[in-house]
Amino acid sequence: MPNTASDKTISPLETPRLGEPYLLTPGPLTTAYEVKEAMLRDWGSWDGDFRAMTAELRRQLLDIAGDTKGEFDCVPIQGSGSFSVEAMLGSFVPRDGKVLVLINGAYGKRIAQTLGYLGRDHVTIDKGDYMPPRGPEVAAALNADPDITHVIVVHCETSSGILNPLKEISDVVYASGRKLLVDSMSAFGAVPAGIADLRYEAIVSSANKCIEGVPGFGFVIARKSELEAAKGRSHSLSLDVHAQWETMNKTGQWRFTPPTHVVAAFLEALRMHREEGGVAARGVRYARNRDVMVAGMREAGFETLLADRWLSPIIVTFFSPADPAFAFDRFYELMKEKGFIIYPGKLTVVDSFRVGCIGRMDEHVMRRVVEAARTSLTEMGVASAAPPAVALAERSRLAA
Repeated sequence: MPNTASDKTISPLETPRLGEPYLLTPGPLTTAYEVKEAMLRDWGSWDGDFRAMTAELRRQLLDIAGDTKGEFDCVPIQGSGSFSVEAMLGSFVPRDGKVLVLINGAYGKRIAQTLGYLGRDHVTIDKGDYMPPRGPEVAAALNADPDITHVIVVHCETSSGILNPLKEISDVVYASGRKLLVDSMSAFGAVPAGIADLRYEAIVSSANKCIEGVPGFGFVIARKSELEAAKGRSHSLSLDVHAQWETMNKTGQWRFTPPTHVVAAFLEALRMHREEGGVAARGVRYARNRDVMVAGMREAGFETLLADRWLSPIIVTFFSPADPAFAFDRFYELMKEKGFIIYPGKLTVVDSFRVGCIGRMDEHVMRRVVEAARTSLTEMGVASAAPPAVALAERSRLAA
């Protein structure tokens, strides 16, 4: 059954559960009761109060990004995070541009697929599931192909849980005279990516990730010079970042119907993010969630896909046990019965599953996750959670 007040250890972050399980996913995720409650009022999309709400969320997101010089602006885009990624690519990559896509999972591959739909020339560095792209190989690719104008990287590749070395990549991109675009969908707000820390032209994320809002819009934070240059470049009416930016700056309104309730929830989530201590404090909580959960799962016999140095504080991928009694679908249902929704794996080589570390929860919740996993294995008759030997051998080979 879902967690209730009768549990022996109640998390300080516990909110009224309403009978719902924790979402151990990289977003949508478990939100605070206050965030849900903020959606109980209706808002007029053209009304002055809602226009003020839109202006406030744009301002606060620029504060999180650290735009102290006024060189950037924030443009919300309706839809899921992938809408904002496509909007960024279609608006900031010229039609005669060429993109180097850094891939180490499903979301890097989606970017390459999107560029194909957009008719933008692109090449890739594909590192597979286990390893990040590194600065020297990016520099080599840029030196070998002078036609490349842009590089795009996924900050946290949640198909594996890997945290890519953003600063290292940014340094070589700009040393080569190119431009960097960042998909920070699952990291912005908890992993440092401030304008003062590294250079990029644009970064995207969405409401339902580390800010702990609900799904409904993403946002593009971009240099004003790039926004100005994007006029007339987009392939799409609704995903034209320049047009959205220009309209918002002139009228304070979204061009098309905005997700009003989602915006209200996001402002409450932003307030809670700020009061918790911002990016640094949220990152500490998520990292503690990861460390407690990973230690407990390893003690239970599970193994992580990634070596410790590449584990993100966002989501962790575990190899599925080799024991023939283990079946992910059954494991999923047993975990859900105990109040936890986990994520299936998204790897191409081995069977796996994922456990998210983000959302309105802390280390006390993560200890209960581990106990639920142990109990579920027992109920399934799984004698060992150890992965196939070939999976561990492949991890060791690639990490060498």
